[in-house]
Amino acid sequence: MKILLLVSAFNGLTQRVWCALREQGHEVGVELAPAHSAPQSLTEAVERVDPDLILCPFLKHRVPEAVWQRWTTVIVHPGPVGDRGPSSLDHALLGQSPRWGVTALSAVEEMDAGPVWATAEFEVPAGITKSALYNGRVADAAMACVEATVRKVAAGEAPTPVEHHPRTIAGTGELPLLRRAAFALDWHAPAADLARRIAAADGAPGAPAELHGRTYCLFDATAVPGAAHEGAEPGAIVGRDGDQIAFATGEGLLWVGYAARLDKRRGPKLPATMVIDAEGVPFMPAPEAIAESVYRREGDIGYLSIRSYNGAMHTEQCRRLTAAVEKALTEDTRILVVTGTEHAFSNGIHLGVIDASPDPAAEAWANINAIDDLCTALARADQLTVAAFSANAGAGGVMAALCADVTVARHGTVLNPYYDMGIFGSELHTWTVADRVGASVAARLLGEKLPISAAEAADLGLIGAVGPRDWDEFQRWLRAVAIGYSDPAVRGRMFAAKARRRAEARPLSYYRTIELAEMARDFFDDRHGFDAKRRAFLGKSAPAETPAKLRFH
Repeated sequence: MKILLLVSAFNGLTQRVWCALREQGHEVGVELAPAHSAPQSLTEAVERVDPDLILCPFLKHRVPEAVWQRWTTVIVHPGPVGDRGPSSLDHALLGQSPRWGVTALSAVEEMDAGPVWATAEFEVPAGITKSALYNGRVADAAMACVEATVRKVAAGEAPTPVEHHPRTIAGTGELPLLRRAAFALDWHAPAADLARRIAAADGAPGAPAELHGRTYCLFDATAVPGAAHEGAEPGAIVGRDGDQIAFATGEGLLWVGYAARLDKRRGPKLPATMVIDAEGVPFMPAPEAIAESVYRREGDIGYLSIRSYNGAMHTEQCRRLTAAVEKALTEDTRILVVTGTEHAFSNGIHLGVIDASPDPAAEAWANINAIDDLCTALARADQLTVAAFSANAGAGGVMAALCADVTVARHGTVLNPYYDMGIFGSELHTWTVADRVGASVAARLLGEKLPISAAEAADLGLIGAVGPRDWDEFQRWLRAVAIGYSDPAVRGRMFAAKARRRAEARPLSYYRTIELAEMARDFFDDRHGFDAKRRAFLGKSAPAETPAKLRFH
């Protein structure tokens, strides 16, 4: 079929739908429809395409009547049958709904009120943030709905009127938009309640809190239950660990990883200690749920899990992660497995911290050198190294994992193996990408600047294997992969291949020097518009038009 994706942005879910439909043999194009789009111009854009089906996996505003009256148009709504409104996931998390869902429904005059093509439900894990829920279980359910919808449309079936469709999740209906005030924090409340509010407001609008006469929005929080911190007033800072800050509350501790100043407008979202003054606060070890890295060992295998909020890794974080890798490599192990969390892997350097710096070019330079150190540590390891894409990854995050001897991925992950921010890129990619897929395919991936699925990455030879989507199953699968490499015969072949790879390559400093020479010009001379592109990305500026690479050809 000829399928048009009508979306507000080419986000992670849209990319996953785009990849899956293309792999199924459909002709797929994208039309970006920002909120300010004129209905007539949008209608004309669709008319030029004349698709068999319009899918809207991520659309923030109404589809023009002239479009949905003429073409089958299906909205993917992040709520179960009967749910309506723009704050669906906010309500689900704030109200502690144990189950939620996604519904594919026809576009009609009323928002989220059309007949139902498909629906899928899922359990809502306790403590999960809105972004993590959206990128994980919501995205999985959305994919199931998209696949069912495409099958039904191809078969000539019709959707079910919403009033005739069973509603299995109670409490759904038309719910109002939740603004920032709905998530306001009271430091006398239990830490678990505060963490839930922060999780529900994750991304936007953010949960506001008063601290020392100033207002902040807090993000990336976890609660440690227990009695109130001895001698500390609720809202007092009682500990810190790296970027994370611990607050006393009415009951238990609240750990916060990210924050933003809130004056007339919300400031940039940055690591908490860069926004909130925690000078002189004593060290306190952060709980594993929010720790930057967690290491464990099973016999000859070491497992290092790295955690980066939304995938961005700033200079000091890269340095700490490099130290964690180097420390793990000093142990008497034969294999080191590096992976991310269920909800994030890495997208490379931290554009937000760079932009907020007094000298963005100098910070960007420090950041790229720090992540290059991390890549070099992996690439030079004497042990066999395995990197696992546990979630979506982009730019330097993809390239860092390719520095390992073996790279695998979880099913459903989307990779963006290129740089598209006015920078040449580093992370040893001039060696690793071509080494795995050949010079011509490497040039295509880096030049086309298009996402690929984990399955396509495996077909190309960019990664070695794809594991299950279910998180628990993936962890068991990854452990089995690592154990498989522990077999002496297998390990011997892998070390021989590792030795050949090193012998056939030039010194790592050769690739790094070439890349950094290009990056220096991008950062300090701004030859390709890095400053403007970075700010547009951080400000979520709507594109003036749909990039040609995403349109039908």
